[in-house]
Amino acid sequence: MHLRAVAARWGSRVCNGALASRPRPGNGALMLMRTPLPQAVPAFIRARGGVRLVIEPTARGAAPVRVAESGGYRVRFPNAGASCEAVLLNTGGGMAAGDRMSIEVELAGGAQAVVTTQAAEKVYRSEDADTEVTVDLRLAAGSRLEWLPQEQILFDGARFRRTLACEIATGAALTLCESVMFGRTARGETLREGLFRDRWRIRRDGRVVFAEDVKLEGDIEDALSRRALGGGARATATVLHVSLEAESRREPAREALENATSECGVSAWNGMLVARFLSPAPQALRADLVRFLERFRGAPMPRSWQT
Repeated sequence: MHLRAVAARWGSRVCNGALASRPRPGNGALMLMRTPLPQAVPAFIRARGGVRLVIEPTARGAAPVRVAESGGYRVRFPNAGASCEAVLLNTGGGMAAGDRMSIEVELAGGAQAVVTTQAAEKVYRSEDADTEVTVDLRLAAGSRLEWLPQEQILFDGARFRRTLACEIATGAALTLCESVMFGRTARGETLREGLFRDRWRIRRDGRVVFAEDVKLEGDIEDALSRRALGGGARATATVLHVSLEAESRREPAREALENATSECGVSAWNGMLVARFLSPAPQALRADLVRFLERFRGAPMPRSWQT
């Protein structure tokens, strides 16, 4: 029987978490009221976990010697060779309010590795708690790491915090790429409410050489539309390269951007090179980023980027 008919027939309170009724004074008629559903996600169903890797050189090339996985996060190693390729997976298919992921990667001296993700990471709308990602990278002298995850896609209402820390020894080399898409453009979605907080700290031999903090909160679409901030951007990316020869690669890096449609640029100083990208078209930015990284690295992107 329809819920309203039940309420009319019995003249009593009928509740299913969404609808209730009570008598109206005077004529005994019923007034139906909508009872709001609780919005907060219970803590016990929030995802907590991560991946920890230690990679060392072996007679057959770099290989993981210690692997720890927890929660719904996994890592797979599709290719063997001089460089170890690690692909991070989130079996939950995205991150929601209160989820926390921690990634730790440690490279021993002489080890080479590429770490990427199986797919772009979706960050869903949050009614209360923030979604948090912590990345901790440690490179011994003579090691080389390419940190190349696919983009984060922030849904409207997402609250996302990321902390990225890296400790690099002299003689190690790091290429680090992070990109973010603000909203699902295919659906015409914009970020009218949300939080994006990004904190990077890069240390070389214990001293901070690169520090950056970004905070966008509230109407992110409005903030990014401002000319001095985003100029209408819907996607952004940063590539950071740290090595002894980083400054000498500035001009080749600029040449790799010649045909880019995104607003982009390269600078280099103090043993570091930084390339930045902004675009109102996320797919165009991704294409520019892939083209740049392939030329800069001298190698194709990991296979997961090509699917």
